[in-house]
Amino acid sequence: MSEDHLQQNIDRTTAIHALKKVRVLVDEANEEDASKTRALRWMMRYGWLLLLLIAALVARLIGVI
Repeated sequence: MSEDHLQQNIDRTTAIHALKKVRVLVDEANEEDASKTRALRWMMRYGWLLLLLIAALVARLIGVI
């Protein structure tokens, strides 16, 4: 009986440890997704301004403006 109880405790501890490792991986993936979302949001907000600035500089360099 004691061996079964010990084995159950070992199995439970192993499972908890594995779940913690999985949680770390999921948290890292979520953070990566969040940073990509922030970058995309920045591009949507300010990217058109950057594109307009680049177009103005190119026009200035080729003598259109």
